[in-house]
Amino acid sequence: MMLYKKIVPWSVFLVLLFSCEEKQEMKEVPNIIWLVSEDNSKHYLKLYDEGGASMPNVEALAKKGVVFNNAFSNAPVCSVARSTIIAGCYAPRVGTQYHRRMQLAPMPEGLKMFPEYLREAGYYATNNAKEDYNFIKSDSVWDESSKKASYKNRKPGQPFFHVQNFHSTHEGQLHFSEDQMDSIPTKTPTENVAVFPYHPDTPTYQYTNAYYRDLHQKVDSEIGDFLNQLEKEDLMEDTIIFYYGDHGGVLPRSKGYVYESGLHVPMVVYVPEKWNHLAPVEMGTRTDAFVQFVDLAPTVLNLAGLAIPTQIDGDPFLGDSVNKENFHQRNTAFGYADRFDEKYDLVRSIRKGKFKYIRNYQPFNVDALYNFYRYKMLAYKEWEELYTNGKLNEAQEQFFKPRAAEALYDLENDPHEIHNLAADPSQQSILRELRSSLQNQVKALPDLSFYPEPYFLEAGLVNPVAFGQQNKTEIAELIDIADLSLKPFEEVKTDLENALKSEDPWKRYWGLIVCSYFGKESYPFFKMGVQLSKYDKNNLVRLRAVEFLLLHLQNVPTDLILEILENAKSEAETNLILNSIALVKTENSELKLNIPKTMFREEWYDKEGDLVNRRLDFINSEN
Repeated sequence: MMLYKKIVPWSVFLVLLFSCEEKQEMKEVPNIIWLVSEDNSKHYLKLYDEGGASMPNVEALAKKGVVFNNAFSNAPVCSVARSTIIAGCYAPRVGTQYHRRMQLAPMPEGLKMFPEYLREAGYYATNNAKEDYNFIKSDSVWDESSKKASYKNRKPGQPFFHVQNFHSTHEGQLHFSEDQMDSIPTKTPTENVAVFPYHPDTPTYQYTNAYYRDLHQKVDSEIGDFLNQLEKEDLMEDTIIFYYGDHGGVLPRSKGYVYESGLHVPMVVYVPEKWNHLAPVEMGTRTDAFVQFVDLAPTVLNLAGLAIPTQIDGDPFLGDSVNKENFHQRNTAFGYADRFDEKYDLVRSIRKGKFKYIRNYQPFNVDALYNFYRYKMLAYKEWEELYTNGKLNEAQEQFFKPRAAEALYDLENDPHEIHNLAADPSQQSILRELRSSLQNQVKALPDLSFYPEPYFLEAGLVNPVAFGQQNKTEIAELIDIADLSLKPFEEVKTDLENALKSEDPWKRYWGLIVCSYFGKESYPFFKMGVQLSKYDKNNLVRLRAVEFLLLHLQNVPTDLILEILENAKSEAETNLILNSIALVKTENSELKLNIPKTMFREEWYDKEGDLVNRRLDFINSEN
């Protein structure tokens, strides 16, 4: 029997070849959805805490997914948290750490917002609808980003990445009036909610807690509607679904602060059976592995089978490349808080296992320092009134007092971070370990917040990453000066004097901040402080000298304060100066100062929400 071959035309062969290659390139990948609630820490969900709200739809997702017991936002406020997520970068390294930005920062060179990589790989990427990035955004990040954005507009068979935001738990929902409290009962019985131990247990706090749990149930209903739609569209078995809160909140001492109430968020991830091999943990379980928001971008890219850009700081926690053993060893999270609207601060935290270390670089900045938006909440107003009238216990009044330079908390025994163990002899080993870890972290970034925001905007915003690398040595030196506050005054007195006499203005700047922390111990430097306040060539050094003197009840002429304000070159510099004045007035009610708005550019104060306007209204209203 004779065998023969059928001849295939060359043109047909080429078509078949390219067809096969195209199919290989378009290998099957999962759809990915993020369901994001706003401003809610894990403490308000029954899934995590017994006194939390029942959220049956989230709980049902958790039963067939994974509950992350230790999921953390790196920042306790929207724009900084969302900037961390969209870039996969620590905000203080890339210049997006201030809420909200005075100016938008560029993305690090060579790095794109991660949905762009998904789109390049064939995904349909949509966001409904909040962005709130502190970065300059290109036009190619999303296929759709609006309140009407939907994955439903993709091409047939096209994989999609979709973000659905739910706003009902946002802070603004708690800006209700006393009339509402008196006339609209909550569905959650007020007697059934436990008020946090650092809050006063009053009807206002009971109502606010109960109402906030009602809002969680509203969000859960909205999530249920969304998941039901996925079921109807037969997409559940092809789609990996994340649920998480966008940062902590939102009762007082949460949003804007690096306490667990500001950073520790709920997170549930459902991976359908088809894609189970991409998860290093079994569905229907809980895991203690730590995940941070900086890890979300690389995780999604990894799930999609894409390369992770080297400029990204985070590490994936799902996907083929994730090692199970390494996954279960993840036990560390980094946190940062800087300016929140008009209120300045500089706080960093590191959590390892059950221990949390907080470094307050400007400890005299009391947590309770006035912030216009924050104090729209009745709970904030009442808390301050009770403090003024001496009706709080020790734990409740901590919020209104200067903080320690460093704090250590055992979260297993002190979940609300009330008992600072930094001075406990039995905890010195873990204190030194976490202190060293944080020092290494902020130096390695390097952390751009060790330059004041106005200077960074002027000198570093064009390319924040390059600026940080070019000044990495100086930033490390500034951190070393800041850390003089961790030692006894007599031990660092000479180093402080050298900082105050330095040719480098930012070393003088940080030397004065440390002097303010040491208080009366630093009286040998009062005369030098006077000289710096009057004659230093750097306006912000003069500011810190005035702050140092005023915080310790030294006389400073009003004309000198107004002169420093008049010398401010930008809105950011003006706001930083006004923050110090507001702090001094908060700490020393005897200070009388009236600042005319007309000394500033009208565009800095002509709207109610302008930061300069908010600060001036607060300072002048206290007279």
